[in-house]
Amino acid sequence: MKKLYNSKLLVVISLIILSCNKKETQNIEVNVRETNVIEFVDPFIGTGGHGHTYPGATAPFGMVQVSPDNGTSGWDWCSGYHYSDSLTIGFSHLHLSGTGIGDLADIRIMPVNKKVDLSIMPTIKDSIPYASRYSHSKEKATPGYYSVYLEDHNINAELTADTRTAFHRYSFQDEDIQSVILDLGFTINWDKTVGSQINIEDKYTISGYRYSSGWAKNQKVFFVIKFSKSILEYDLYVDKNKAENIKSATGENTFAQLFFNEKTNTQLKVKVGVSSVSIENAKDNISDHKDKFEFDTIKEEAGISWEKTLSKIDIETKRDSLKTIFYTALYHSQIAPVTYSDKNGALRKENDSIIYAKDYTAYSTLSLWDTFRSEHPLLIFLTPDRVSDMINSMLAYYEDKKILPVWTLYANETNTMTGYHSVSVIAEAYLKGIRGFDIEKAYDAMKTTMMQDERGLDFYKEYGYIPYNLLDESVTITLEYAYNDWCVAQMAKTLGKNEDYDYFLKRSKAYTHLFDPETGFMRGKSKNGTEWHEPFDPKYSAHRVHADYTEGNAWQHSWFVPHDVENLIRLYGEETDFITKLEQLFTEDSEITGDNISADISGLIGQYAHGNEPSHHIAYMFNKANAPWKTQYWVSQILKTQYNTTPNGLSGNEDCGQMSAWYIFSSLGIYPMNPASGEYQIGTPIFEKATLKLSDEIRFIIEAENVSENNIYIQSATLNGKTLNRSYITHQEIMQGGTLHFVMGASPNKNWGVNK
Repeated sequence: MKKLYNSKLLVVISLIILSCNKKETQNIEVNVRETNVIEFVDPFIGTGGHGHTYPGATAPFGMVQVSPDNGTSGWDWCSGYHYSDSLTIGFSHLHLSGTGIGDLADIRIMPVNKKVDLSIMPTIKDSIPYASRYSHSKEKATPGYYSVYLEDHNINAELTADTRTAFHRYSFQDEDIQSVILDLGFTINWDKTVGSQINIEDKYTISGYRYSSGWAKNQKVFFVIKFSKSILEYDLYVDKNKAENIKSATGENTFAQLFFNEKTNTQLKVKVGVSSVSIENAKDNISDHKDKFEFDTIKEEAGISWEKTLSKIDIETKRDSLKTIFYTALYHSQIAPVTYSDKNGALRKENDSIIYAKDYTAYSTLSLWDTFRSEHPLLIFLTPDRVSDMINSMLAYYEDKKILPVWTLYANETNTMTGYHSVSVIAEAYLKGIRGFDIEKAYDAMKTTMMQDERGLDFYKEYGYIPYNLLDESVTITLEYAYNDWCVAQMAKTLGKNEDYDYFLKRSKAYTHLFDPETGFMRGKSKNGTEWHEPFDPKYSAHRVHADYTEGNAWQHSWFVPHDVENLIRLYGEETDFITKLEQLFTEDSEITGDNISADISGLIGQYAHGNEPSHHIAYMFNKANAPWKTQYWVSQILKTQYNTTPNGLSGNEDCGQMSAWYIFSSLGIYPMNPASGEYQIGTPIFEKATLKLSDEIRFIIEAENVSENNIYIQSATLNGKTLNRSYITHQEIMQGGTLHFVMGASPNKNWGVNK
């Protein structure tokens, strides 16, 4: 893989000529500005292994994500692309970053240099007549830009994007046929086209739609495509049949091949707009560009936009590999959620109603089970205005369903994963000072959601927990509802709703029903309240069927009590008992048992599974047991072993920024173990200096004196010059700005951060 270290240091040389009746001398002063941070971003990180990222072009939180598709159906191709592949079938305009969901890959375009028979409806990519081989040596990706050489068509393809428009530039060989395939039919993974249309509007414009069903059952994407050259001729196909003498084709699967004049020049430029609402809105979404095809300008603007976005955190370290991991993580953490409302504010809901986002931008791709943990906490620092817009998007969803979203994709509720973690995102945002939404409406949505009867809440309310013999994944769901209840309780307290506070705080103790003191695990319990689920093996995994735990086992899920760690410690007895059990998680052998083991259990250190989100807070729990040096040790081990600069650089699904957000926080030395608490647990910083640019005026600086690969232990700390001898820092302290200074060493200081 070619890495992007074209470190274009900008050197300013001023020549000062001094002459005072003496021999002239030259004094050359050299000022060196650091390389732009986007030079350290490698979008190929995570495209291998189980990372499920894509390398294509998108703007920060952009509506379009134009990226190559390999055409392979398989879990590791959920983003459409996997680094192990070497065949592409084109460039589609909607993609998921790092999820385990195989939807999207809509509106696929492929440049070719030959006439193709599109009457063949291939079922696998190897039979696609317009596919092409490519080599990673002729492939490049930077934030907002992607290029690849298509070997079988002798075409260099380039992609870039702004928020709502994708731009393509194809460079053909002299005298070659210049042609483009538009494919609305071939599908990968579990996405299926259910209806499509292609319209030849004029010599430069085509439009249409693609309706599909997959994880999102009702997905409608309308599009407009404009070309820099006139269309000389075209072929339209509907469900294998060539359509003669028509300018519009409608059917389940439609395809088109367009031919352009190859005599004028060898480049063809393309721009694509999409909309969930209509073709007219797709046109409006690209109206800022009118008839211009300024590829290089858009590419430059995309780079500037990403540079501005990524520069909100400055890090200083002598190791360029750490900069690559950090800034790539910062890049991945600002791809999703994605812009969903059109330029005029319109968006389509799951029930096909069209509404308008007034005074906010609507977002979709809300992977809340993953992102509530550290992705959304990170966005509060990086882009607080978007946080309130994301919450307004959740509240718009609530208006129809009267339930807050679980995992929304193109405005469809997928009901993927457990809990109602939109509750956590709303509570955290309000308690940390975000005010761009109606708090009474939001609180009503939180309370109503947690009081309804869907997804096991009826059992939860009746028994105080969810019995294993009434619902699968009962332990995980109970633990997550308990945390959701705690979040509602904190909001109720803040808003002066004292009865609600008492009610939800009591319910937040639901985890105590499932703690088995004999084994030290959270276990499935029957509805009679006396019998544990037998037989019991804490290493046993069953993926989503007849399981007590979601994508994991008892070792990984028994620690999800982020809101009440002190009481969890008391359930174990003494702090030493808790510490012993917690450390065993990391030192136990890594065997996972069962016949249907979840593929999400990856990135194992002992039984700790960093490749999946339920483990992400666990290493920070030592702090609560007065053993912060153990947090420092294990966080350091995770940072060193679970991230690297290769395509396999993520140990599990990126999951819309969560895997990367964990790295951002942890490498800085802080982590939101309980996001809504307003506290950040202190771990172990790995940079000499990091600066968070919280506003134009306010900076929060984290310094780590003597830090190195071996010096991972905090010896002492000061906050704004005053001694800090606790293992957490508050959100309020950070937002006021200042300097958190650590002195690091190779041996643990067992007195620092201990509550005596």
